[in-house]
Amino acid sequence: MVTETISSSVNGDCDHITSTSMDCDCDHVISTVVGDSAQSDDTPTTPFVDVIEPSHIPSATPSIPPIIDQPSPSLSNPDTGTNDHTTDHGDTDPIPNNDHLRRSTRPTHRPTHLSDFVCNLSTGSVQPSSPGISYPISHFHSCTNLSATHSKFALSLTTDDEPVSYHQASMQECWVEAMNAELQALQQNKTWIFVDAPPNIKPIGSKWVYKIKHKADGTIERYKARLVAKGYNQVEGIDFFKTFSPVAKITTVRTLIALAAINSWHLHQLDVNNAFLHGDLQEDVYMSIPQGVHHSKPNQVCKLLKSLYGLKQASRKWYEKLTGVLLDQGYVQSISDHSLFTLHHGDKFTALIVYVDDIILAGNSLEEFSRVKHLLDMQFKIKDLGQLKYFLGIEVAHSKVGITICQRKYCLDLVHDTGLLGAKPAKTPLDNSVKLHQDAAKPYEDIAGYRRLVGKLLYLTTTRPDIAFVTQQLSQFLSSPTQTHFDTACRVVRYLKGSPGRGLLFRRDATLQLLGFTDADWAGCLDTRRSTSGYCFFLGSSLISWRAKKQHTVSRSSSEAEYRALSFASCELQWLVYLLADLNVKCIKPPVLYCDNQSALHIAANPVFHERTKHLEIDCHFVRDKLQQGIFKLLPIHTSCQLADFFTKPLPPKSFLSFISKLNMLDIYHA
Repeated sequence: MVTETISSSVNGDCDHITSTSMDCDCDHVISTVVGDSAQSDDTPTTPFVDVIEPSHIPSATPSIPPIIDQPSPSLSNPDTGTNDHTTDHGDTDPIPNNDHLRRSTRPTHRPTHLSDFVCNLSTGSVQPSSPGISYPISHFHSCTNLSATHSKFALSLTTDDEPVSYHQASMQECWVEAMNAELQALQQNKTWIFVDAPPNIKPIGSKWVYKIKHKADGTIERYKARLVAKGYNQVEGIDFFKTFSPVAKITTVRTLIALAAINSWHLHQLDVNNAFLHGDLQEDVYMSIPQGVHHSKPNQVCKLLKSLYGLKQASRKWYEKLTGVLLDQGYVQSISDHSLFTLHHGDKFTALIVYVDDIILAGNSLEEFSRVKHLLDMQFKIKDLGQLKYFLGIEVAHSKVGITICQRKYCLDLVHDTGLLGAKPAKTPLDNSVKLHQDAAKPYEDIAGYRRLVGKLLYLTTTRPDIAFVTQQLSQFLSSPTQTHFDTACRVVRYLKGSPGRGLLFRRDATLQLLGFTDADWAGCLDTRRSTSGYCFFLGSSLISWRAKKQHTVSRSSSEAEYRALSFASCELQWLVYLLADLNVKCIKPPVLYCDNQSALHIAANPVFHERTKHLEIDCHFVRDKLQQGIFKLLPIHTSCQLADFFTKPLPPKSFLSFISKLNMLDIYHA
C-alpha cells in the first residue's frame, strides 16, 4: 500500500459551497458544487470538513533545493595545493571554460506513441515534487481541506498495513493475540469438534483474514483476525441446501445517508463480533484443521457444529437469528429492502440497516440507539464504532454543508495494484471517439486479471457514477477481452488517479422530492445493435441512484429505445417511492421523471395502441398505469439538460466536467 502523508493548515468557513441551476430553462433545479461551470469542481475555495482555526503544520513532502551548477575542479598540485599552470611571476593561467561548448539546437519532440507515458525528454522543465516522477500522487490528493481529526482518520486508513498471509501475521505479536482471541471465541462457542476423517469425504479448507478496525478519531480500535472457511469447495445437496440471504442494497445506504443529512439525523455504526458463529448447522460439514490449531491425533478433521465465515449457508443462518431478535423488539422489516428495519414511536424514528455483520443506525433518538446497542451486545457482543466514518470501504465525512461519501482508500489501492501510480492522468474515463466492441485486436492473455480489474471498477461505482458507463461497457467482454479492452480499463484507472477522493455530496439544504432522468443510446452496440438505457435519480440535489444497462432486445427505432428506457427507469422510481414510504418520508412534491424524446412522451400519453407500438404493449401498459395512478409525473426536458445522457455514451472533456458538477460530485481531497 502506497500513500503520501500530506498535512497542511486549514481555515475558513465550510458554508462556502453555493447552489446554481443546471444552466437550462427547465423547472427543476439541481444544486451544484461550484457556481462557475467553467471552473473545475475539484478545487474548493475553502476547507470543507469540520473547519478549525489556522495552524501551521509543516508539509511532509520534502522541499527540493535548487540545482546549482558546480564549477569544474581546478587542476591543483596535491603536494603544494597550488595550480600547476603557473608562471615564474606566480600568476595563474586561466582555466579553459567549457560553458561555451557547442550544444545541439535541434528541437526535441515527444513521440506520439509515448503520449500516455511519463517521458523526461525536456531538461528545462520544473523539478517534480518527487524525484523522477512527473505526475506524483501528491499533485492529485491532499488533506488540506480536512479538519485535523478527519485528516488523522483518513491517513490512518492508508498508513496501517494488514498482513495477507498467516506467515506474515504470525511474525507480529498484535496479530498473534488477535488469532488467539478468535480461536478462543470459536472454542467457547463450540464451533467444532475433532473427529477422525470419514472415508470418501474431502474436508474443505480454511484461511485467516486480517483487518484493522479504526475508531472515529482515527486510532486503532482493534486488530481483527477472522478464520474463514473455503466454502467454494462445498458441494450442493451434501454440504448445503438453502443459501439465500439478503444484504442491504447500496442504493438504500445512499438514500439513508442523504435523509440523515437533510433531517440532521444521527449516524452510528456497529460491528458484530463473530456474527456468523451464532447460527446452527443442520448439515454435516467437515473442515481441515486450521493453521495455528494444535491437535494430538493424526488424520483428524473438524466437524462443524456452528456456522463459520465463508460457508455458503453461514449468512442465511445469521440473518435468520438477527431478524428474529429485532422483530421481537418491535422493529418493522421493510418490504422494499429486507435488510432495513425501522422503529417509529411518536416523533422519534430509528432505522437500522444490516450488511452481513456491519450495522448502521440512523435516527433522531439517541435513547433508542443506546437501548438497541445494549440489546444487541447482550445477544451477540458488538463493537460500538461511534459516528459513521467507514462502512464497506466507503469513507464518510460530515460537515455543516452536508455529508460526503467516497472510496478514496479503495481507489488509491487500485491505482497502486495496477502499477499506474506514476502514470499520466486521463481527463475522461473513455475517449469519446471510441466505441468498444469485439474487435480483431490481439487477445489479452490474462483473462482472470482483466476480470479482477473490472470487478474492482464495478465496486468503485458505488460512489463514482462518472465511471458507470465505461464499466458497463468493459463488463461485456469478460469472456474474451482484447488488448484494446485492457488498455481502456487502464485508462479508467489513470482517470481515477487524477481524483481518487472524488465522491458524492449529500447537501443538508436539499428538498424532499424525487427527480429522475432517463435516456437511451439507440443501437449503440456495434456487435448486437442493441441500445443502452441510462437513468439517474436525485433526492432533492443528492444523487442516490443511477445505472447504465444494455437493453435485452433490439429496438427498431429511437422512440422504441427511449420508451424501453422509460419503462426501465419507472421500475426504479416505483421502488424508490416504496423505500421512502418505509423510511417514513413524505415528499413535499410528487416525483418527476424527465425524458427528452417527444415520441416516447406521446406514446405514454396516448391511450390507443396502433401498429407501430403493439410490440411495446407490456411496457406501454406499465408506464401508463403508473402515470394514471399518479405515482410520478412525466415531463419533457431539453437534450442539453438531460443528465441521463451521462450514462449512455462517452462525452468530450468539457461536457464531461460539466456533468460532474451537475451530479453534485465533490473531491474534498483535491490538492
